[in-house]
Amino acid sequence: MTSKPTVSFFILAIVIFGAASMGQADIYKYVDPEGVIHLTNVPTDHRLPYILVMREKRVILQLKGDNALYDDLIARASEKYSVDSTLIKAIIKAESNFNHRAVSPVGARGLMQLMPTTAAALRVKDSFHPENNIDGGVRYLRYLMNLFNGNLPLVLAAYNAGENAVLRYNNRIPPYQETQTYVRRVLHHLNRYNSGNRVH
Repeated sequence: MTSKPTVSFFILAIVIFGAASMGQADIYKYVDPEGVIHLTNVPTDHRLPYILVMREKRVILQLKGDNALYDDLIARASEKYSVDSTLIKAIIKAESNFNHRAVSPVGARGLMQLMPTTAAALRVKDSFHPENNIDGGVRYLRYLMNLFNGNLPLVLAAYNAGENAVLRYNNRIPPYQETQTYVRRVLHHLNRYNSGNRVH
């Protein structure tokens, strides 16, 4: 006899479409040998054949921003925390497209998309304030650069997925499609800024 999933299609639909309406995160599904359906937004065990059933949209509010408007603030934070200004700019481009009012589905805010818990730890009171957001974001970048000994791909992966995710995979980029795409995107923008090409 073939075992049937213990999660009904009705409940599964609520989970998937409820998450989609709230825009919270990617949803992955795995059906174990006993037919039990497992749903998660972070498939931590890469040995299990999780499949993506719902994809998050990265930024809800994505208005076009001016990529030169914050050069002075970027330069100030770059000097203060000894972080390359082009790297800061590449991250802002990837995170918010220079829109200081950008908000992600999981609540990350501002130019460098600070999560409320991260902003609180960094004592950033207003994540929509460009100077405060950039200062906090670059301070966090400096922390990650110290933690991962300047390994830029790991730093970027940690900025996107969290430092614990990188540590969990033994200092490797986690096998999350969003994170791997994010690292490539930032490095692409960084290379273009360093080559003197304007990034739109």
